[in-house]
Amino acid sequence: MNGRSVLIVDDEVDLRDSLGEILGDEGYQVFAASNGREAMSLLQAIPRPSVIILDLLMPIMGGNEFYRALRATPALADIPVLISTSDPLAGPACVPVVRKPVNLEHLLSSVAKLGRSATTSSPH
Repeated sequence: MNGRSVLIVDDEVDLRDSLGEILGDEGYQVFAASNGREAMSLLQAIPRPSVIILDLLMPIMGGNEFYRALRATPALADIPVLISTSDPLAGPACVPVVRKPVNLEHLLSSVAKLGRSATTSSPH
């Protein structure tokens, strides 16, 4: 696995499953959550992900709220995030975005790039 893992946080089951399968085929260990609260809990139980793919519009805890909570948690604050949304202006500034419907080539290259930067800059 090379320590390559991805956490997908999206309430769309089919999209989450499809992305998980594609990323798994690319050699990533994939974890998934249906909302931000579930993702925050999951982050305490799984190996540290190389990248988090984050939807913005979700029930219970949306993507922007999750992003703020993630950045406010010192042990998790430096995990790279890739926003996956149909409204790229709705997310936090300076965070990479993959527009929905997802272009798989762009998503895979973005995940690989963010994952590389995480492994070179993170002490974990």
